[in-house]
Amino acid sequence: MDPADPMPVIDAMAFDSTDPERLARFWQALLGGDLHPEHDEVIELHGAAVRLDFARVPEGKQTRKNRLHLDLYIPPTSKDKAIAKALTLGATRADDIYDGDLWQVMRDPEGNEFCFVWGAGNP
Repeated sequence: MDPADPMPVIDAMAFDSTDPERLARFWQALLGGDLHPEHDEVIELHGAAVRLDFARVPEGKQTRKNRLHLDLYIPPTSKDKAIAKALTLGATRADDIYDGDLWQVMRDPEGNEFCFVWGAGNP
């Protein structure tokens, strides 16, 4: 890599949200970390591998399926516990997108998809 032409690095994954505080608390309870309210009604979640930002927008989710989502690795022996925790926190299963044995597609409280993965060549 040429130091004069540095590669960009991912700074954060941003979520548009009608209720950023609620959504940030959901992801904090699921992943851990600390919430940092910032300017313009943005809340940052620090402490995971990638910072998550939650920004207030007036409209709800507009599409049926996200084109970008988080894959959260869990050991196969922990998959049922992780799924149950997410459901308790307000997530729902998204079996309409995928209903198989290698991962579980979920939706957060605002309908954003994410996956718990334990198969398909993961660590």
